[in-house]
Amino acid sequence: MNAVVVGNLLFSGRTSGRVTAKITAAARIAANAAKASLRNTGAGGESGLRGLDGAAELADGHLFDSDDVERLKDLGVRAIKFHPPHQEIAANAYRHGLPALADMYGRAEELGMPVMVHTGTSIFPGARNRYADPMAADDVAVDFPRLPIVLAHAGRPLYMTTAVFLARRHPNVRLDLSGIPPRKLLEYLPRLEEISDRCLWGTDFPSPGIASMRRNVDDFLTLPLTDGARRKILFDNSAALLG
Repeated sequence: MNAVVVGNLLFSGRTSGRVTAKITAAARIAANAAKASLRNTGAGGESGLRGLDGAAELADGHLFDSDDVERLKDLGVRAIKFHPPHQEIAANAYRHGLPALADMYGRAEELGMPVMVHTGTSIFPGARNRYADPMAADDVAVDFPRLPIVLAHAGRPLYMTTAVFLARRHPNVRLDLSGIPPRKLLEYLPRLEEISDRCLWGTDFPSPGIASMRRNVDDFLTLPLTDGARRKILFDNSAALLG
């Protein structure tokens, strides 16, 4: 990464030990963002939310409540990452016995804090891909119309049509393009030019198969898109959302 000139960087971390056996604390993300010599945004994961029994817990064992969202914001975390296939919770689970999730969405809405929801399949052992369908986020967009919602990975590869529908239906829904090979973006999203004002650039670096952030951008720039669409996707939309 040091060989690449980066103006803005989004750190994303989550606790989902049941699937990835990896825990990244939001406070550590915020500290790393503050130490780096460029403009950063932290995205903290609320992966302590588990199950439909109403006992939503964070990794440190205390009950989740809306004050935790404000605590994350005070740490400098700028967005919340929610991973249904790894956390085994649908994005609309508050409609089926998990009111704490509605508390999280409601407080984030009040604070203008974006919520990123993983959509699309996961190949990690233990992942529950029935939670990968982005349609569950339709309820969230309806019930919290001022909440900025980002559908991570745009539903790839099975649910991209659904993700595009949601972005076109709801003014508060955007698509994150990370994890999609840039040269194949127009195969997956043939209406990319049309929805360019709803899309955010991302690479998923350093995930396997991603050689570098720079190469992904170079590959993206080969696509037959207008300069205006490219700028929106690469910079303007994220800058408007995250500041």
